[in-house]
Amino acid sequence: MVINGLQKLTLLDFPGRTACTVFTGGCNFRCPFCHNASLVLRAEEQPFMPEEDFFAFLKKRQGLLDGVCITGGEPTLRPDLPDFMRKIKYLGYSVKLDTNGYRPEILKKIISEGLADYVAMDIKSSPSRYGIVAGIPDLDIGPIRQSVSELMECRVPFEFRTTVVDELHEPEDFEEIGRWLKGAPQYFVQCFKDSGDIISDGFSAPGRWKLDKIVEILDRYVFSVQLRGVD
Repeated sequence: MVINGLQKLTLLDFPGRTACTVFTGGCNFRCPFCHNASLVLRAEEQPFMPEEDFFAFLKKRQGLLDGVCITGGEPTLRPDLPDFMRKIKYLGYSVKLDTNGYRPEILKKIISEGLADYVAMDIKSSPSRYGIVAGIPDLDIGPIRQSVSELMECRVPFEFRTTVVDELHEPEDFEEIGRWLKGAPQYFVQCFKDSGDIISDGFSAPGRWKLDKIVEILDRYVFSVQLRGVD
């Protein structure tokens, strides 16, 4: 596995777990508001952590950490992801996977083999605007729909989440999303923040009124809706 970064401790990324976060490079989307632009556009230029060093770290943290988050970029682009997750599980850690859902066949394999204890899938926008917000105007969202179905039918705990950008999202988008994801167990509405490493400039955080309206809309369709990253 090509590891481009390690956050040694997070109390927020993995619900119910004290965890570390592994970052992988590369992505099949080009979301203009992406906050990890360097990992998406210039992965080959980023620092590299040998896999053996990472597992040495995990062995030292046994009893202190109980989970590992795998994020990106887009982790499912890595052909050795299932084996990497299997090695982590072998050491007794729970594993959380962050994904954009565009490789449903990989997601299905991971779920069927019991390699993920939690999955967080990004929902970029409503189906009618998905490609625009994902930075791929002609995007075929069929794979996204497959991944949604895979999660809705599985027993692995999961969440859907959307990072709301004032210039890209309107409350009306979430009526469409709500109808699409009706019955989902939990949805997190995240507030965009400029990390300083954004693919494109000119984006800003939405006002609280917009976030509250989005939550109000989704609450009619989803069992649990929560705001995340709001001061």
